Amino acid sequence: MTERLYYTSDETEGHARVTCCIAEPDGRHAVELDKTLFHPQGGGQPADKGWIAGVPVEEVVQRGESVVHILPQPLESGEVDVLVNAATRMLHSRWHSAGHLIGYAGEQYGWQPVKAHHWPGEGRIVFAAGEYAAVPDAAALTEKIERWQTDRLVRHIEFEEGRRKVRFGELSAYMCGGTHVSSLSEIGSLDITGIKVKKGQLIVNYAIK
Repeated sequence: MTERLYYTSDETEGHARVTCCIAEPDGRHAVELDKTLFHPQGGGQPADKGWIAGVPVEEVVQRGESVVHILPQPLESGEVDVLVNAATRMLHSRWHSAGHLIGYAGEQYGWQPVKAHHWPGEGRIVFAAGEYAAVPDAAALTEKIERWQTDRLVRHIEFEEGRRKVRFGELSAYMCGGTHVSSLSEIGSLDITGIKVKKGQLIVNYAIK
């Protein structure tokens, strides 16, 4: 089981211990650490990029309770330096946090977010309809989102029965294992690029600048 430091820390540099290194079928190597700053691909968010012991991390995946780092060469057991690409981390955090804001805004119109895709250039939130759901337009969603951004709401992280929850200001908390900005002021400009209803679900596409 890997300790996930990114759950509670925004640090992108640190140290860890290699606990396991196994050759993959494709010739690369799966490296496990006792603790990691790397966010694996999942939860609608792409994996972090960076280096372990100076070796590029090509993929980060979750396997059971472990976070596995895929490297082009093996590493010996022992202490190593860990460095996450800070620019990529911030980009992913901005897209993921923007998706949460769209989820909050959709809830104001009776929709419940059920699926999210926070990949840069492919932002999309899917909602299920509540009893009194009304389809909002882009301007209505944007107005609510910009108000929260203007208030510069800060991120809060909580744990409930071992499960991580993330919220901004006094907005509701979502169960979430992703990375997020520390303040909504860091997201930048958020554009709603499309809204449609398909098979009873509301689909909102978005982009950030």
